[in-house]
Amino acid sequence: MIYPKIPLAQSIIQICLAKGLTHIVISPGSRNAPLTIGFVNNPEFHCYSIADERCAAFFAMGIAQQIKKPVAVVCTSGSALLNYYPAFAEAFYSQIPLVVISADRPPEKIDIGDGQTIRQKNVFANHSLYNANLTEEASFENDSEINEAINKAVAKKGPVHINAPFEEPLYQTISHLSVDALISPFDKIYDDLSVDDIIAFTNIWNTSEKKLILVGVNEPDEIDEDIIDLLAKDTSVVVMTEATSNLHHKTFLNNIDTIITPFSEEDFENFRPEILITFGGMVVSKRIKAFLRKYKPQHHWHIDSLRAYDTFGCLTKHFEVNPNDFFNQFLPFTKVIESNYHSDFQKIAALRETKHQKYLTTVPFSDFKVFEQVIPSLPKGSMLQLSNSSAIRYAQLFDIDPSITVFCNRGTSGIDGSTSTAIGAAFAKEKQTVLITGDISFLYDSNALWNEYIRKNFKIILINNGGGGIFRILPGHEESEVFNKFFETSHCLTGEQLAKMYHFEYFTASGEASLESSLVDFYNQNDRPSILEVFTPTTINNSVLLDYFKHLT
Repeated sequence: MIYPKIPLAQSIIQICLAKGLTHIVISPGSRNAPLTIGFVNNPEFHCYSIADERCAAFFAMGIAQQIKKPVAVVCTSGSALLNYYPAFAEAFYSQIPLVVISADRPPEKIDIGDGQTIRQKNVFANHSLYNANLTEEASFENDSEINEAINKAVAKKGPVHINAPFEEPLYQTISHLSVDALISPFDKIYDDLSVDDIIAFTNIWNTSEKKLILVGVNEPDEIDEDIIDLLAKDTSVVVMTEATSNLHHKTFLNNIDTIITPFSEEDFENFRPEILITFGGMVVSKRIKAFLRKYKPQHHWHIDSLRAYDTFGCLTKHFEVNPNDFFNQFLPFTKVIESNYHSDFQKIAALRETKHQKYLTTVPFSDFKVFEQVIPSLPKGSMLQLSNSSAIRYAQLFDIDPSITVFCNRGTSGIDGSTSTAIGAAFAKEKQTVLITGDISFLYDSNALWNEYIRKNFKIILINNGGGGIFRILPGHEESEVFNKFFETSHCLTGEQLAKMYHFEYFTASGEASLESSLVDFYNQNDRPSILEVFTPTTINNSVLLDYFKHLT
């Protein structure tokens, strides 16, 4: 076996292996050579080479998203490290374990004019669960710091930073380890409700006729089927989900904006819950946030073993427990009470569905129409990755087959790494994966395609409306040169040359008939990755969507 000669590098590699941190995404550089040499020469590690650090970090995050274990990214010194920050912040807010290992110059080389050198210590301090600032020599203290960083990434589900200074020579190797690193155990995690909590809060539950359960970003198969059935049968309970909730029942309301946008003030008051229970990550719908911030429930309980955001300004209880464990321990002590809350919402949902279907028969070809055709075409049992901005919002308006798992970077809701994340997730899961993305998001992350780990059955549906169409929907839209250039970012670019350069099969569509035909060819192509670029009219998409919500009333 080949090992780096530098003892500190040996320690990092030994501890990573002992803790099961075996997926290592490396961006080429010289200062990180000791780490690269050690990782790639050990067959226990799965190493990936991705040149663009921003793409590398999102790719790593996509892998971590699927395997639910930490993934490491390794880079050289200098500005390379800063390119990890968008993914680092996303991992923090999406609670995805990401371990950044940065090579650094020794402290005496900082701020003296040496090349490729910045102040790397604590550079992610605002979003890092732990910062391990190592010293140059292998030591008990360094080993403790490395262990603690990885332990925190696992226990707290988020990003950590290990900064390792190395002095030249960097490329020397040895055939036997010269250090025996300290390995400390992972922290134990306890998930149990107290008896007092169960008694106190079931008393509130058992006297409340209006209970709303709102589910944000949630892992597939997180909640037991018998719990889902119990909640669905309770006449005082309404469950609202989103595309990224990955939680399904025929009575759950999964088109939130379609349901509540037409509400009058009287409707909102009537549907104000007494108890709001939330679990999962970030919620996409701005309308449900506005509703619950204005018409606050008496009680807001958030269920999460780690964090509770007071999203609606009325949080009264944080149950620090896994949601499935919470319901398993809590529901046996509850009783069903008579209420019209569930049935009233079901009546409204049925009315909205009728209006929804009727409106679809009148819609010209547009972004809205594309989603009507694309969503039902998705292969059953596949993984759907959605980019941010318009794509995730349109997807919320249509029913997605329950066999399809749905993911989107909703931690920071940025457009910067959607493609890279999807490629990493597809590589980790080895299942049919489709990314639906807008043109700005796709072009912004085009270096994601510079990646040799893209599965042959990875597919991108690129909806090109010639700019950032979401700005036409937002308040302040006014057709002008300033709007087109500085907000919408109007362009005449396509994905064709990128597809050619990166050896993707390329399909196009620009109408209902061509989209229907192209989707068939697109899904039948599995010899190499594919892009289906759908061109929609720039100027009508916003009016089609806004008229949709008016039509629902």
